[in-house]
Amino acid sequence: MTTEQPRSGTVTTFGHGTATATPDRIQVSISIETRAETVALAYGRAGERTTAVTAALRADGVAGSDIATTGLSVRTETTWTENEGTRITGYVATTSLTVALRIPGTPESAGVDPAAIIARAVEAGGDDVRLGGLNLTVADRGELLIRAREAAWDDALERARRYAERAGLSLGPVLEITENTATAPEPRGEVRFVAARSATAGAPVPVEYGEHEVSAEIRATWHLD
Repeated sequence: MTTEQPRSGTVTTFGHGTATATPDRIQVSISIETRAETVALAYGRAGERTTAVTAALRADGVAGSDIATTGLSVRTETTWTENEGTRITGYVATTSLTVALRIPGTPESAGVDPAAIIARAVEAGGDDVRLGGLNLTVADRGELLIRAREAAWDDALERARRYAERAGLSLGPVLEITENTATAPEPRGEVRFVAARSATAGAPVPVEYGEHEVSAEIRATWHLD
């Protein structure tokens, strides 16, 4: 006589969840590029232009802690001719800044439209200003991540319940959970800036804020009863 052994096993499912929010911060890449006949002149002009740009930012309420110098360089500018070969024609000094701007209506915002702040900074720096683009972010991702994790868990749990029901079993205790979290590519402003100035000096270019998304994925294993 054989005795039927109780059925047992496990079920493993993957869950995916996302959470979105309106960005509350814009990170802008600003560089100043000056050309001159000597290193000293190019370097000095870059300093003057950078000072003008940062002064305009501070006048619009941007805190010093939100303005960071991220690059400083001087390079030669050369040309090549068939008879003379390569020769130096001048020097190019470049200063790079990363600026964090708060979107109006969010905590710590100065109440000034970021597009207007950018336009005034560009006007202050003149034709030596280059804008490398902007990223829209959320200052505190903690709440977003919690919501994404909860959605991922609900997704994995619902899948596991369905499989268990189809097999005529029920879910037992959780045996293992692993997680992978990721941030979706940060939304960018509608315009990616490459030229310094528009036809009207200082005219703001509208910035569309879009949404910031955080996602979470989990792998969970349950005992089947």
